[in-house]
Amino acid sequence: MTQALAIVLAAGKGTRMKSDLPKVLHGLAGAPMLAHVLRAAASAGIPRAALVVGPGMDAVGEAGSAVTPDAQVFVQPEQLGTADAVKAAAPAYGATPGPLLVLYGDTPLLRAETLKAVLGEIEAGADLVVIGFEATDPTGYGRLLFDDKGRLAGIREEKDATAAERALILCNSGIMAFRSNAALSDLLSRIGNNNAKGEYYLTDAVALAHGDGLQTRVVLSNAEEVLGVNSRSELAVAEGLMQRRLRAAVMEQGATLVAPETVFLSYDTVIGRDVVIEPNVIMATGVTIEDGATIRGFCHFEQAHIGAGATVGPFARFRPGADLAPGAHAGNFVEIKNSHIAEGAKVNHLTYIGDSTVGPKANIGAGTITCNYDGFAKHRTEIGAGAFIGSNSSLVAPVKIGDGAYVGSGSVISKDVPADALALTRAKQEEREGWAAKIRERRSRDKSK
Repeated sequence: MTQALAIVLAAGKGTRMKSDLPKVLHGLAGAPMLAHVLRAAASAGIPRAALVVGPGMDAVGEAGSAVTPDAQVFVQPEQLGTADAVKAAAPAYGATPGPLLVLYGDTPLLRAETLKAVLGEIEAGADLVVIGFEATDPTGYGRLLFDDKGRLAGIREEKDATAAERALILCNSGIMAFRSNAALSDLLSRIGNNNAKGEYYLTDAVALAHGDGLQTRVVLSNAEEVLGVNSRSELAVAEGLMQRRLRAAVMEQGATLVAPETVFLSYDTVIGRDVVIEPNVIMATGVTIEDGATIRGFCHFEQAHIGAGATVGPFARFRPGADLAPGAHAGNFVEIKNSHIAEGAKVNHLTYIGDSTVGPKANIGAGTITCNYDGFAKHRTEIGAGAFIGSNSSLVAPVKIGDGAYVGSGSVISKDVPADALALTRAKQEEREGWAAKIRERRSRDKSK
């Protein structure tokens, strides 16, 4: 199917979203809805895409090209219906000899497996294929109609349906495939707008194809997979369904989610075998967790890597560029950004490590801060193998702590520390005998007056 083309309709303004952002760019599991549709098409073996957008929707084309670099973008000047939208992409499908699939940018749960089934029907001789589903409540959907021989004969939009047709529960998802550009072009040329909304419905192509004696077939999917998102509440429903799908996949691959419903993943999250993830953990995009790692509760990760057998949390935050090597530890209330924590190193409590390298088996005490930003630029801190950083220390970058060096608690280190040296910057401690007792006595007298 290397010649197949996905025509993705993405011109809807999404007025029910109450947003300045085009509907198909609203996020789901870390990516725009449109991106999920394009990835499903690519995974199904459909390498080419044509995006149909509305006027002024350059951002939609840019988002599509980020997923499918050679995607062509076409503008539908007026929203006159789905058939009119497909016509806007004529330069793309007119030059495509292979199958043509019409998809929608607001159906982000569509699976590659279903699209493969559609392509399979085309390979088996179908001229037109529709994805249908059975709805518990079919209100608002077009209904699939069959002739007396069980062949798909048409699709009736609900506003144009009879009472008997409205009682049908086999519904149209809107997703269709055509064997060739010749068949699609011919059918589009004969679609009119004699209907309740005065629009050009792509669904009318089914009745025309059936009347021409072409083979029209249905591929069934579940209702969740073809859910269209038109509002914020529907987006939340889709997010919940996507998260359930992602969680099931990582558990099937050998990870343990202690409370799956509280763990949120992104579309590109990679989790290895025998990983244990405790409740209330969030994975933004670009996160990889290697085999055997343990993630304690209430952690947040973004563009981060956790090595095999490492332990993180609870209440840890890994920002972009955080890299925890195998067997390393990052504990409670630790934040790491753009830093490599080497094998066996420990950063266990109340610590910020930014723009740094922490060597193997180094120990970072509680309350340590790498001061990496001087108000103008970021600077790096290098902590050597086996170094010990005492609690409540500040390392002012750029600075290097040598292998095996020791930094005393409460120090502010602004110069390099040689290997195996001790560095500390504490002020001299003073004691005043009896001072506290005198203060308590004085305050007691003041209160009695």
